[in-house]
Amino acid sequence: MGKKGHRASLTLKVLCDEIFGRANFVANVIWQKKYGAKSDSKYLSESHDHIIVFAKSKDKFTINRLAKTEKQTSRYTNRDQDPRGAWKAGDVLRNEARDYAIFPVTLPSGRQVMPPPGTSWRYTKEKFAELIKDNRIWFGVDGNARPAIKRFISEVTETIPATTIWTYDEVGHNDESKKESRAIFGDNIFATPKPERLLERVFALATDPGDLVLDSFGGSGTSGAVAHKMGRRWIMIELGNHAVTHCVLRLKKVIDGEDSGGITENISWQGGGGFRFYRLAPSLLEKDRFGNWVIAKQYNPAMLTEAMCKLMGFTYAPSLEPDAYWQHGHSTETDFIYVTTQSLTHDALRKLSEEVGPKRTLLVCCKAFSGREASFLNLTIKKIPHAVLTKCEWGRDDYRLRVANLPVAEEPSAENAADEAEEPSAGAARKRGRPRKADTTEGPLFAELALNPKGA
Repeated sequence: MGKKGHRASLTLKVLCDEIFGRANFVANVIWQKKYGAKSDSKYLSESHDHIIVFAKSKDKFTINRLAKTEKQTSRYTNRDQDPRGAWKAGDVLRNEARDYAIFPVTLPSGRQVMPPPGTSWRYTKEKFAELIKDNRIWFGVDGNARPAIKRFISEVTETIPATTIWTYDEVGHNDESKKESRAIFGDNIFATPKPERLLERVFALATDPGDLVLDSFGGSGTSGAVAHKMGRRWIMIELGNHAVTHCVLRLKKVIDGEDSGGITENISWQGGGGFRFYRLAPSLLEKDRFGNWVIAKQYNPAMLTEAMCKLMGFTYAPSLEPDAYWQHGHSTETDFIYVTTQSLTHDALRKLSEEVGPKRTLLVCCKAFSGREASFLNLTIKKIPHAVLTKCEWGRDDYRLRVANLPVAEEPSAENAADEAEEPSAGAARKRGRPRKADTTEGPLFAELALNPKGA
């Protein structure tokens, strides 16, 4: 779901059509962000924003329903003291004439009524008589009103589908969000905050407790705060200084139970949990004065080693044993990585190969090397920075996605599937150029601020 103004929403819809496919468009939700007209508007006073809803795959997409509000359930009463409980009157007419459903109905007062021209009853004559006998038709207090069906609250679902118009009284407005922001940040309020009730509605529809929420533009941290209070996991990304001045400050207050605004009272939030704060690492490569790519000056040997482990799919785990100096990380129990800025001679590679032994494999990342790689069956040798350049894009001012109709991967044949099932050694896999699986259990790069005040 993406929140945008009118003009931006048109562009966003076209972009999302290209990324997700037009068939996966779900809805355009209108959020009433203002409760009054702006007197200095030149044309029309804009009172709403758009929330564009797409599914990754609409055929598999499911969305939650909303619990009925007190206002909605208050419409159910029990005017005739029916033992089945409160009910609400419903229409018994359909807006088309069906001959079998056009007949007179005799009211308790003795008066007969017919459906108006162009309409008919929703029920057959026999079904209507059955409903009257079961006291499910309401004729008014005096028994002389046009019939209505009694819909009992005990027989309807406790939830309803969300509509595509969200009014400010349901999900908040701009002034509400600014008051929430001021209560947390004082005068240092964020320019365009969103009310917590709006994010609560989005997350209630699209996620369940324990699900992961991603906000690529963290802003003042509203999405993370609401997701945390609602028991969702979350990831926020923010390149501006307000990642610290607003996001971290806000989430610490949420965790410490010091944020009493927003949805806190409605969901009885009292604090708890924790989060980790990561900083974007400096660029690993830079160009020297001759225009050649070299390792950036900010990177010391340990930082370079950890970065290379991440890029090559290894777990960073330098050995503490002096004799295992070449074990900087591992992908399996027998597959290791060694990172050095030195140029390795044939003799140095031979010595490494002997120390690794025939039952282990080693990926060597070095500045340069001499000798034939094929001479060492247990070694795979990559040059830095060439090995890095092939993993990432470098030297671009932006990384906007170029959308294209990408080819669909072919299903593997039965023969190929059988080959895949036979897992070769890591060394053999690398020799044939097959990609190694990325390690997802690795810790943070270089530095991490772990915030977990409650120890949860």
